[in-house]
Amino acid sequence: MIIFTDGAARGNPGPGGWGAIVITDDSAMELGGREDHTTNNRMELMAAISALESSLHEREMTIYTDSAYVVSGTTRWVIGWKKNKWKTSQKEDVLNKDLWERLVEATSHKIIDWKLIKGHSGTAGNERCDVIATSFADRAPVVLYNGSKERYGIDVSIKESKESKSKTKSKSKAYSYISMVDGEIKVHKTWDECKARVNGVSGARYKKSTSPSDEEEIIKEFTE
Repeated sequence: MIIFTDGAARGNPGPGGWGAIVITDDSAMELGGREDHTTNNRMELMAAISALESSLHEREMTIYTDSAYVVSGTTRWVIGWKKNKWKTSQKEDVLNKDLWERLVEATSHKIIDWKLIKGHSGTAGNERCDVIATSFADRAPVVLYNGSKERYGIDVSIKESKESKSKTKSKSKAYSYISMVDGEIKVHKTWDECKARVNGVSGARYKKSTSPSDEEEIIKEFTE
């Protein structure tokens, strides 16, 4: 099974919506919903949760999302959060704990391959989810399809571009270095700059990123 998800919020926080597409061998089903006052991250989470909760009897699936927050959270961060009784490394309450707990429950006993894709880059499934999410956020929801895969008018195939293949090959190459000292985050282009800031500083954190999206993930991780 293949799932596409996306979320949107007007104002962030503000009116929001989410969209998802659930594809099986012979069927396609679109899902969507809204909240009056929410954030983009909550809508991204709701899209994934709703798609999973609609597929209780499916065990193996691939989920495509453009949310680094969702992918990093579900594959890495929740492990530490659960061990720390839903507290961050800064001993603060995890944001959106209610939805993270629902996502943990929805993913239990499933084999999921989470795929982080670039938003608004021509992936038809992702683009359709964006249309659904924004239409619900704007209180003008589109008609949701639920029928045969053959008659579904959206191309749900995934084509790997030469650019993404190139990025995969150079995955270990540093894009930037992120440091956090006394709660202040800075991005450095060289390791020497980062090292000069964190060396010998108690409680300092630092990490290498390998791409712009990875840099964004690390910054979000540091601020959680």
